Amino acid sequence: MPPSDSSDLEPDSSHALHPTIREEVQDLMMSSDNDTVHVPPPHLAARFSRSSNLRRKSSATSSRRNSLSSHHSSRSSRSTHGGPCSTHIAQHLRRASIIETRKARLADRAAHAEQVRLRAALAKAAPRASTSSEERALAAKQAREKFLAQVAANCAEEVKRAKKVAEDTREKKAAEHLKLKEDMIERLAEAEKRRLLQQQNQRRPRTATLPSVEERKVLIRSPRNETEAAKVIQKAWRNSKRRSIVSDFLELGLTLENIQKTSFEDVGSLLSQDKVLETTTKVLRMYGLQDNDSDITGESTATRTFLSAFLVLGHPAQVLSQEGEQEKDLIEKAKNALLCFDTVVVNPSLSPSANQLELLSDAYASFQTAFTAWKDRDSSVLLDTMLAQFVQLDAIWQTVKNDKEGLVAEDYREGIQHNQTLLLVRLKRLAGPDRAMKMITAAVSKSRKGKGKKEPVGDVRPRAASLPSADATAPTLTPIEASVSDIDADTPEPGNRKATSLLPDNRTIMHELAINKEYRIDTKPKMDMRENAIQAVSANMRQGFESGLGDLFIVAMAETIREKLLSLVVPGKSLHTLISDSLDTDMIANQVKMGAFSYQQFFTFMNSLLPKICAPVRDAEVKALADDQTEDPIERLAKLNYVVDLLSVDHVNFSLQMNAPLLIKEAIGYEQRCFANTIGGQTLKRTSKWWSEAKRKTEEEIVRRSGRDQSTPANRATSDKIYIQGLVDLAIGVTEWHEVDIPETLDLDRSRISRMRVDILHMVVISAILLTAKNLMRRDVRSQWKEQAQRMWDLPFTDGQAFIAAIESRYALPPNTKTQLSGTTERILLDGRNRQVSHPVVKVLLQKIKAHVYTRLSASSADERVKAASSASQVLSSGGLAEFVVQIGAMVDELQRVADVDREAHGKWYDDVVKAVNQEDVSGA
Repeated sequence: MPPSDSSDLEPDSSHALHPTIREEVQDLMMSSDNDTVHVPPPHLAARFSRSSNLRRKSSATSSRRNSLSSHHSSRSSRSTHGGPCSTHIAQHLRRASIIETRKARLADRAAHAEQVRLRAALAKAAPRASTSSEERALAAKQAREKFLAQVAANCAEEVKRAKKVAEDTREKKAAEHLKLKEDMIERLAEAEKRRLLQQQNQRRPRTATLPSVEERKVLIRSPRNETEAAKVIQKAWRNSKRRSIVSDFLELGLTLENIQKTSFEDVGSLLSQDKVLETTTKVLRMYGLQDNDSDITGESTATRTFLSAFLVLGHPAQVLSQEGEQEKDLIEKAKNALLCFDTVVVNPSLSPSANQLELLSDAYASFQTAFTAWKDRDSSVLLDTMLAQFVQLDAIWQTVKNDKEGLVAEDYREGIQHNQTLLLVRLKRLAGPDRAMKMITAAVSKSRKGKGKKEPVGDVRPRAASLPSADATAPTLTPIEASVSDIDADTPEPGNRKATSLLPDNRTIMHELAINKEYRIDTKPKMDMRENAIQAVSANMRQGFESGLGDLFIVAMAETIREKLLSLVVPGKSLHTLISDSLDTDMIANQVKMGAFSYQQFFTFMNSLLPKICAPVRDAEVKALADDQTEDPIERLAKLNYVVDLLSVDHVNFSLQMNAPLLIKEAIGYEQRCFANTIGGQTLKRTSKWWSEAKRKTEEEIVRRSGRDQSTPANRATSDKIYIQGLVDLAIGVTEWHEVDIPETLDLDRSRISRMRVDILHMVVISAILLTAKNLMRRDVRSQWKEQAQRMWDLPFTDGQAFIAAIESRYALPPNTKTQLSGTTERILLDGRNRQVSHPVVKVLLQKIKAHVYTRLSASSADERVKAASSASQVLSSGGLAEFVVQIGAMVDELQRVADVDREAHGKWYDDVVKAVNQEDVSGA
């Protein structure tokens, strides 16, 4: 029988290997029905009657009962211990039992596998009724991805923070390393100084014997000739003079310890004495720190610069305005210079070595350079501040100098001259006489040119206008009553005229002329709006022509242009007669009715007439109208009407220029009559509400400042203070305001107040950004960055990088500084976009502007106004508004004129409002 694998115990293989044994077992099983029972011997029965749980489980890999070796072993056992028959039967019985057991187990496994297969097939074939598990799986996946993204973001933030910490640590270590290096260099220099000093003071060895007097005399060598004798004498004389100069300087007691113990005023007086200056000059010249050929002024300046080192180190708080990098560098170099100087003059009997003199020269040169740079920067800030004060005083004088009747000029003259004299002396002392005068002349000229009359380039006098005679009265400034919009209906509304006309109404003209004597009508603000109105009217005209109303439109347009042109010429003159006859309304109506009206002849007549009427400055517009050969007559009529409106504006501006003094005298009375006609018998509700709010704020401010003590006039809420408080709250702000917030008395100043609030918003936003940049870069807040402020003025509040780029155009920003400045800029610009005040810096700046404007407007006497104006530049510069000193000054002047005109014109109405508000307060109490 061939050998087989012991691990292969399947029944089929067992049947193939042992056919004889299987047949015998079957015979035995077939004979189990007989009554004969074969009982094995006791020792064999005991052997086969073991417990089933102790029987070893069959295994295809470890059982020996199915192997051939086991079969041979059992044969040998049977041949040794018992008979062949009994052993053979028992063995086959046991084997048959094992085989049956395995068959049953395999059948169970096959049945279980079939059941699993059937269930899987059923599950696969059955339709899926619900997808809740898939939805849960998808939700879990999304949650897992969201969590992973959040973890990645947190990790990125942590990495960014760690990088920033690492960068800061690296920079800090680099700074510490640099500082240690500088300290080491300084220590080495000090060690070198001590070594040289020790070499000079080196004593003789103790073992050396001192020569006797006779020997010393013998050692002295006599000069061989007169030249050597002269050299010896000169050397002795120089040493004696050096000792005398150094001794005189040491007797002054100029040490850092004495300077720190003495007060700043006493130190200043000591250093300004002639003896101290002369002695210090001799010492500096002796050590080669000053040139012998320099003039007296240069020597005095160098000496004072050197003595300033004692002030810088002894009293830094009084000398330095701030603690920036430049100030720290100046202190270090001053300390190094004085240490080297003390090493040289410590002993008058010893001559300094060449190395000591070189170190002193280098240290003094470094200090002089740092001091000059610091002085130039500080002096430039002081010069700009004082120049701004001088210009502001000159602007006040230019405003009041022509007022002879009210004697206002006499009140201001003395105070302005006194303050300008003080400023001039300081400027000459700081910048020199010649330079100071040049700077003052240039600044005053620039200021006067900026406030001068802005006239168009060329001759603005209309050719058809006549010069007023000596006995002429004030002209009637009736604006053009009809415009292009008037021909779209039989009865045009006044609101349409006002919206489309380039000319304001008479009341507005008189009001603006009372505030500004040089007022001229500007057509730019209404250009865009009027162009849109002309386009709308043109469309309406085309619709009228299409509907058959073209004849009425032609006659209305001719009548409108005729009235405008007649208002531009002198009655009785040839041009007046020509216009009246050529543009006769009845004649044009008959021509249109008969179909004989010619557009070409009409435009040809106008092209020949307008050059005779217009001012020379409008020749270009008139020529462009004549050269325009557009075939659309409606469009040409609109352009013609526009040019005629421009001529009307020129005519009214010329009348204002000629008759301004007469009109100004009548402005207040005219405004009173117009205001009375406007309000009728109505109550000024908005004015009363505005006055009540201003009164409440004024009383709260007085209580906050001085308690409830109102015994002195300064602590009383007077009408002037209440009015100024209300006007300042109305004009100085950044938030949006509504029509109901402005009183009826200030209706004509609505556009002016709106413009001021927009300007204030730009000022506080730009000043906050520049102030933050100066603080981060450790620059003087008083320095004027006018170029950067001018560039930022036109930038939108949505582009923060543009504001940073404006600063980087002149100053280099480190990465950390740029990052901090970018974040602050975005928060400040957010306030600008929302027109709100939430950032702390913006709040402080707005409050400073309000306080400054209120202080200047509430000044009652001329001396108080001059004092407030002269200190305006210093106050605003120290508060971070150095770039807008001129703009805020102009705003104060404009508000002052508005207040004067308003109170003079509406004084009696304000008295009624004050009485009504006081009665309400009394009744409410």
